[in-house]
Amino acid sequence: MNKTYCPSLTEYKRRLSREVKIGDVPMGGLNPIRVQSMTTVDTMDTLGSVEQTLRMVEAGCEYVRITAPSVKEAQNLLEIKKELRKRGCNVPLIADIHFTPNAAELAARIVEKVRVNPGNYADKKKFDIIEYTDATYAAEVERIRERFRPLVQICKQYGTAMRIGTNHGSLSDRILSRYGDTPLGMVESALEFLRLCEEENYYDVVLSMKASNTQVMVQAYRLLVQKLDEEGLQPYPLHLGVTEAGEAEDGRIKSAVGIGTLLEDGIGDTVRVSLTEAPEAEAPVAKMLIDRYTNRAAEAKPIAPVVGQEPIDPFQYFRRYTREVLNLGGQNVPRVIVDLSRLPSVEYADLRCAGHLYSAFLDKFQMNDLGADYLYSGQRPVPFMLPNGLKEIVDYSAWLDAGQRAEHFPALTPAEYAVAAARHPQLNFVFHTLGSLTPAALDQLRADSTAVVVLHTDNAHAMPEIRRAFFELLNAGVTCPVIIKREYPALKDEQTQLYAATDVGGLLLDGLGDGVVLSTELLPERSKDEWLTTLDQLNQLSFGILQAARTRMSKTEYISCPSCGRTLFDLQETTAMIRKRTDHLKGVKIGIMGCIVNGPGEMADADYGYVGVGKGKIALYRGQEVIKKSVPEAQAVDDLIELMREDGKWIEPVKLEEPVGA
Repeated sequence: MNKTYCPSLTEYKRRLSREVKIGDVPMGGLNPIRVQSMTTVDTMDTLGSVEQTLRMVEAGCEYVRITAPSVKEAQNLLEIKKELRKRGCNVPLIADIHFTPNAAELAARIVEKVRVNPGNYADKKKFDIIEYTDATYAAEVERIRERFRPLVQICKQYGTAMRIGTNHGSLSDRILSRYGDTPLGMVESALEFLRLCEEENYYDVVLSMKASNTQVMVQAYRLLVQKLDEEGLQPYPLHLGVTEAGEAEDGRIKSAVGIGTLLEDGIGDTVRVSLTEAPEAEAPVAKMLIDRYTNRAAEAKPIAPVVGQEPIDPFQYFRRYTREVLNLGGQNVPRVIVDLSRLPSVEYADLRCAGHLYSAFLDKFQMNDLGADYLYSGQRPVPFMLPNGLKEIVDYSAWLDAGQRAEHFPALTPAEYAVAAARHPQLNFVFHTLGSLTPAALDQLRADSTAVVVLHTDNAHAMPEIRRAFFELLNAGVTCPVIIKREYPALKDEQTQLYAATDVGGLLLDGLGDGVVLSTELLPERSKDEWLTTLDQLNQLSFGILQAARTRMSKTEYISCPSCGRTLFDLQETTAMIRKRTDHLKGVKIGIMGCIVNGPGEMADADYGYVGVGKGKIALYRGQEVIKKSVPEAQAVDDLIELMREDGKWIEPVKLEEPVGA
């Protein structure tokens, strides 16, 4: 299969999509990447919806989506639109439709765009395993096309745009029976609808391939672009989003890993960041992700293009094969390194920033779930014995001066490594950039079973340059483990979070990278306490990125939808309550959904589900199977914990002892 999913793997170029008119704000083509979000107020609350829409527009939303689960809500979109226009707000409105073609057909006459989900618009979703013959499959497709055709004709007549939005979690039984729970199934689900649009000469279409699993989401978008090209279909604009990303930093990191990876390759025409927060909090995050690419082409340094076929499959996850060096590479999870090299001194209590907590009373360390694997101390080795399991990296000159100690692992520049007579017998780190990976350097690395490469760059087009360096290693048959090093000078914390998640997460999604080290410049006026706080944040960020990219699960994962007008309980409050009770369950995935539309399907990836089914009533799921149908909200979290207990997944929380004076 060709790998034509982006214009260039080395040069920043935006994919040139077809322009689609959505009210007065066109999308795609040469237009800027647009920001959008979705209201959370009940659609029947006209004034509440209007007020929230105005706040969202103020926060930077260029399109506002409103749910219309039935005809009455679709009808009320007219009242909302009238009131907005009366107040001088011309933001294009998008109706969000699931299950109800008649609501979509009404909404298409009122708003500027309708969003339909091909998995549940006219298809069956009963979680039944049905054997489809070619004939029954084709008959079902024809039935769906006939149900969908009137909407296409109405949109064409009224000049209304449409988003065909596939969700990984709500693929129909029919698609699942033929393609399985795969990116290809997601793409095919959308293409069935898209082919009908083209037959009707209707082209005002936007496409999306959302998933809460970032690997699946990125592969599906890439495959979609490639399939459109392969089938000779129009290059439709793409709406980017990670469904149910969650809240706070986890939601931001997960969104950046998925959305940022595609933006890096020039894919995407509009972005919605789904957070379990007020919708006006989503737009600034989307804008921050998008703004990074405004001047990318001008700021980027040229990267040598890939010679021949690129050595990875962008549509399927395979981790790069590496030999094991100590606890790096091979089958080991990616490792986290905390850079302490700029600290003037290090005391026992300071290791808290690396997830290792010292109790003076007990004179011992305890490690939390985010305990780093290595410290990089540079020229100043730590003056005491490190807790068990934590290893130390020092600069090569400091390693030589300290007597080549066995518990210190040296970090060498390419020049030092080329001539080093003395090396550690087990593990040596070598800093490299794409430019320093010369044929001689590659030969040396290939022959050294103790070498681990630390890849870094100062190119603004950072992720593609580091990816290009990985290609160099792959094509040269070098199997050393590789640590991805990224440095972010003088950025706001949230920018660092989003940029690092994009740069490192994008590589991890392609199976590239055996560890991560993040650092920022030391600002002269920063105190040691401030610096330790920053290091703690970078350590947490490193673990968060590894988790979001599905490469190292170190904490509980919450797949929580953004609230919307369909939600049957306070999502933010409930998510916080469930998190408080369960956030010690390492690697368990819990889906928290406001209603059944975003129910068992949308949390396809979750081990357990907590889904609103009526006012004050919750359904509890194990995977996609409903276990309890109508639990009173007051006892639902206790019942969820009881379900985990039955499955042997529940562990009583253990409180780490606080260090004295903390």
